[in-house]
Amino acid sequence: MVETDFLTHTLGNGIRIIHQFTDSPVGHLGVLINAGSRDEQEEEHGLAHFIEHSVFKGTQKRKAFHILSRIEGVGGELNAYTTKEETVLYATFLTDYYERSAELLSDILFHSVYPEKELKREKEVVVEEINSYKDSPSELIFDEFEELVFDGHPIARNILGTKKNVRAFTRDSIFRFIENNYHTDQMVISSVGNVDFGVLVKMLEKYFGMAPAKLRNNTRVQFDNYKPQQLVVQKDTFQSHCIIGNTSFDANHPLRTVMVLLNNILGGQAMNSRLNLALRERRGMAYNVESGYTAYSDTGLFSVYFGTDKENLDKAQALVQKEFDLLRSKKLGAVQLSNAKKQLIGQIAIATESHDDMMLSIAKSYLLYDKVDPLRVVFKTIEEITAEQLLEVANLVLDKNQMSTLIYK
Repeated sequence: MVETDFLTHTLGNGIRIIHQFTDSPVGHLGVLINAGSRDEQEEEHGLAHFIEHSVFKGTQKRKAFHILSRIEGVGGELNAYTTKEETVLYATFLTDYYERSAELLSDILFHSVYPEKELKREKEVVVEEINSYKDSPSELIFDEFEELVFDGHPIARNILGTKKNVRAFTRDSIFRFIENNYHTDQMVISSVGNVDFGVLVKMLEKYFGMAPAKLRNNTRVQFDNYKPQQLVVQKDTFQSHCIIGNTSFDANHPLRTVMVLLNNILGGQAMNSRLNLALRERRGMAYNVESGYTAYSDTGLFSVYFGTDKENLDKAQALVQKEFDLLRSKKLGAVQLSNAKKQLIGQIAIATESHDDMMLSIAKSYLLYDKVDPLRVVFKTIEEITAEQLLEVANLVLDKNQMSTLIYK
């Protein structure tokens, strides 16, 4: 594992650049914009995601086919996604095509024209995406849980929007959202690949430096009025689906890393997580059981999801609560704590082998914190977590009286 620090530069208009050199023949370049679905007005619900779809549909000098073919025609990939707080455009390509990728990303970001004919067609694509989501209760329940927890706040709304809203969007809607939410000081260009940093900076100066500086002066509506909610929804499904959770720490909270470790112990990606052992391995009660922790800029969300036979629902809920109670009442022993840390450190190290994931993760870190800690610093932070801190966080976040529950029964 090679230990490196990242190279950074800020363009005159405020757009930040971060780069990690690799000797791979494949490069990764992305633009992360600090604007997502939570930045929409109520009538704009779904617009951030619709823009992400429509940004590829034509620029001042390219039609949709030429945009897609520009990178994919040389074996690369062009993609985008939207979250509650970000919009991301990115490309993967052979390093010979670094400049081609930079120019194309700049073109679609700054010069997309959103043709009416293409918008009409893409609206139906998004409507089908919404339909597809509604057909998948194991995915839909996550969105509806956030609607329950963050009730009445912009962050509660799902990313896809509603069919009615999507069909009502216009070119004016798109340009107005971009004007209000795409600011150069809230953009990060992230690169991972075999390119000299000086060459990269000149390239990005050429294609992104020409954009006029536009600095953000508006702030997001903060979330601060959580009340536990319980909801059971009758669904015609073979399984019962259940999410149990609570608000948690925001992206800047000093206990955020402790929460990451606690979540990993409880229901992280490993097969030896406490919940996987309790529900799946020992009792065969669930095929899918997992916990998750998402840190937003002003709040966070912790949740546990499982799907089980309807007859086992109450037993499964009791087992989840038992694991919560254990973590709240019993401090981890030295060996348990050491093993938990080693597991998380190993998972982070392995994740850095995926260069596209690295490109996206360093972009988000640089956007949020204006820095990216090298692995040695990340690992040291994890190593310094104490059993007392884990117990403190467990008692704050896993409090039964603060839990919200959503069940599809």
